[in-house]
Formats: sequence, C-alpha cells, structure tokens
Amino acid sequence: MDPIKITDVRTILTAPARSRLVVVRIDTSDAGLYGLGCATFTQRPLPVKAAVDGYLRPLLVGRDPDRIEDIWQICYQNSYWRNGPVLNNALSGVDIALWDIKGKRAGMPVYQLLGGKCREGAAVYRHADGREPKEVEDRVRAFAAEGYRHVRAQMGGYGGQTQRVQASTAEGDSAPGDAVRAKWSIPEGAQPGVYYDPRGYALSVEVLFDHLRSELGFDVELLHDVHERLAPIEAIGLAKALEKHKLFFLEDPLAPEDVEWFRTLRAQTATPIAMGELFNSPHEWTPLIAGRLIDFVRMHISQMGGLTPARKVAALAEAFGVRTAWHGPGDVSPVGHAANLHLDLACPNFGVQEWFGFADAEQEVFPGCPEVRGGYMYPNDQPGLGVDLDEQAASRYPCADGPDGWTLTRRPDGTPARP
Repeated sequence: MDPIKITDVRTILTAPARSRLVVVRIDTSDAGLYGLGCATFTQRPLPVKAAVDGYLRPLLVGRDPDRIEDIWQICYQNSYWRNGPVLNNALSGVDIALWDIKGKRAGMPVYQLLGGKCREGAAVYRHADGREPKEVEDRVRAFAAEGYRHVRAQMGGYGGQTQRVQASTAEGDSAPGDAVRAKWSIPEGAQPGVYYDPRGYALSVEVLFDHLRSELGFDVELLHDVHERLAPIEAIGLAKALEKHKLFFLEDPLAPEDVEWFRTLRAQTATPIAMGELFNSPHEWTPLIAGRLIDFVRMHISQMGGLTPARKVAALAEAFGVRTAWHGPGDVSPVGHAANLHLDLACPNFGVQEWFGFADAEQEVFPGCPEVRGGYMYPNDQPGLGVDLDEQAASRYPCADGPDGWTLTRRPDGTPARP
C-alpha cells in the first residue's frame, strides 16, 4: 500500500456571525480523508490566506500528514523570520488540520491521542456586560440560572463607558462629529476612533464588583478582563482593589510589552492573574510560567501556532502550578473551539474555557459544533475534532474587507491606545 500523502492545502474564509474566520482544509490521497484547522486572525484574514495558499501549500503537498511534529518544525522555520501572528495563524491552521486527520485515521477523538480524558466536560465562562451595575448583575444571574458557575463581568465594554467619534462630514468642520455616551470632553478636531478613559474605567470596575459581591455573594466565580487598557501602575492598583472580591482571575491586566511589570504585580497582590491572549512567542510566556508570575495561560491557539505548541505549553505550565484558560472569543471558529476543548479535556491542569456561544448560522456552516450544557462544554466524540465545514453554506457568509473599527482606540485627549 502506498503511504498516505497530502494532496492539497487551501483556505476557506467565512463570516457566519460577523467575525471573519479563516479555516484551513488539508486533503489527502486517502479518498474522503481531510482535516480542518482554525487559522483565524480576524483583523488580518487576507495575509493569512496568502501565507497558506502561496507558501505553505507548495511546501506541504506530497508530504506525509502523520508527521505532525516534523511538519510543524519545517513550516515554522521555513520562513526564516519567526513568531509573527500572520505566519503563526497560517501554521496553526495546518497543525490543527493534521491533528484532525490523525484522529480520523485512528478512529478516535483527538483528546484520546493527547492522553485521554481527565474530565467529562470543560467548565466554561460566559460574558456579562451592561451599562450599569444592576444590568450586569441581572445578566450574571441569568447565566447562573442556566448552570454557569463562571462569569466574566464587564461594564460598558472594554475600558468602560466609551464614546465613538466619527469623522466629520462637513468640509473644514473641526467638530468631533457623532459622540456616543459622552462622559468627558475631547479635543476639537478629534480624530475618528473609540475613546475611553482609563482612570474612569478603573474606578468603575471597583464600583461594579462592590455591587456584584454585595448582591450575589461568593457562590458565582467572577472574572474581569482589563484587556491591557491600563498603564502598569494603574493595573496594579486595580488588582489590589479587587483582591477582596476573590476573583477567579483578572484577565490580561498588562500588555505583552509590559511583561517585566509582572514581578511587581505579583509582589503587590494575591488576585489571580490570567495572561497571554496576544502572545506570539515562547519568549513571552515561558518566563511568566517559570517565574510563577501568572496563574492561568490563555493564549489564542491559532496565534501561538496550533495544538502542537499548546500541548507543550500546557505541560510546562503544569510543572509550575499554572492552569490553562485558552482564548475562546467569537472570533475563533468552531474548529478552533473544538481544538481548545480537546486539549481542555486531556490536561490535568485545566482551569476554565472562555466561550462566546455559537450563532445559528455558525452551526449551519460548521456541523458538529461542541455543545454546552449546564456550564460545561462537551465534544460529540466523533473521530478527529468532530467538526465539519459546509462550504456551500460558508459561501453564503462572505468576509467583508476593511479594518476593524473597535481596534481604533484612543484616550480622552485623542492619543492612540492599545485595544
């Protein structure tokens, strides 16, 4: 019998729930055997498509799909320049698709290939937002009534109450245009963007959690995402202020550029810290794990290169008492969520899984989506990742071109800020 070979590698772009998703499909010489992987970089989908179709496809066609580690190393090194989000996402799509193929060939779910289950379902956390504390409380209660034990609480989105400034339409007009939920003044001639006030945001978070704990007690595990919206010293102050509220974790309190501040943060507060959403490189997460400076790793599995590096990071984290909480927002495809889930089930140091929920259109495009019941996510136990892609349905939801507006963030005086 001739050995199995990769015969084609291609990308499918689709947006069934508005977020632009990138999925890699790898076909093989075994008729009907193919794998799917998530390569979603929703802010820059077209460069990822170009990397897969123009560079990884010619590198991979004809290779043995069973050699996952070998292929990962070749793809990682072949571009010479490493650790960038475009190439990492392209590589991740390939890597996850190869694990999908491996599971299908073995007739097993991928979690079996990772060592088997440590738990039957993965606990997930949902997102509760609102314009004021009572509205957030009501949404937390609604999730708790559905069986969710973990809920992330925000008020007014990332960075608190914002105002969106549109470009002026009148020629020569220096007025700021359309401002929504204005709470503070902005300069004349303000540039377009989403404005937020770091200090006001930090103070509002304290008010929010004072309210939530007074009304809800400690039966529900509460989380909060800073989303790197604060200066390091402000983030440290917030973490200290929230210590009394016993958060399950405080998410991304610092930016990747500020990782040296984690030692100061750890020395100042016992609030559990989760970090890693924007990490690309082992040079970013390894010191934080080895230094026991964080409590949860939450990298985006396609951003870091797929299941192959993620399972290695999980093993490293286990050795240092750090748990996993992989990134799982709406701009991860159901294939990516399935990859998260299979790793969640197999890792002894699993903590919690972020979950945004699947729209009806996503379930139409991706048959076999994982299911959440009573606050836990479950796989369907089909071989591989268990998720398929209906390309005809996917074509009905094309990806729109253009930059994302929510990442055009600014502080009150108009200074560009990290989103």
